[in-house]
Amino acid sequence: MSRRGYAIVAAVVVAVAGVAVALGVRAAGPDGEPVASASPSPTGSPVPVVVPGRPGESASVIPSDQLPAPDGSLYNEADATFVRMMIPHHAQALEMAALATDRAGHPQIRAVASRITAAQKSEIAVFQAWLKARDLSADEAGHSHAGMKGMQSPEAIEGLAGLRGAAFDARFVDMMVAHHEGAIAMATDLLHSGRDERVGEMATGLLAEQQAEIARMRQIPL
Repeated sequence: MSRRGYAIVAAVVVAVAGVAVALGVRAAGPDGEPVASASPSPTGSPVPVVVPGRPGESASVIPSDQLPAPDGSLYNEADATFVRMMIPHHAQALEMAALATDRAGHPQIRAVASRITAAQKSEIAVFQAWLKARDLSADEAGHSHAGMKGMQSPEAIEGLAGLRGAAFDARFVDMMVAHHEGAIAMATDLLHSGRDERVGEMATGLLAEQQAEIARMRQIPL
């Protein structure tokens, strides 16, 4: 198997295990004997993962929180979890923004909703591409979207959809500010624990973008 193949195997194993438990992979050396193996960590801390070297090079052992991607970059479980969570989180923001098209009373609410749609739809595509490049699934078994910071309940979304004009505007701002604050908290957490440079850049951009949108929404005269 190629270096890329082993990297993908390592990534998929960690993704299936989830955030709490990292699993290792067993690699065979030139004589067919196992080079090393890693067993599940009962504490969820990083465990050794064997990554074969290039032709003529020895295999290397790296922590499971520094997994190699096909492009040579490194990522960890915090990066993958953040990317997975932001896809449904952004999707809900798009759902709320779509309601503003024919329900908002203030033109600035519609303008904010339009910016959210443009920005977060493209960000979802970037997050999906990041996962696909590492052969990681977008869904993580056992993870509830309802538990993510800032996520609004189905009942709250239904209530928002039933409003129009000034009542819609006020509720939209309250819900979207809370939603953005949740994303900001998750991005801040990622910057403290993530490993992938590209994911860190996305989180930094998200922080600036959503903090600016909160400021704009709070300035709208309602």
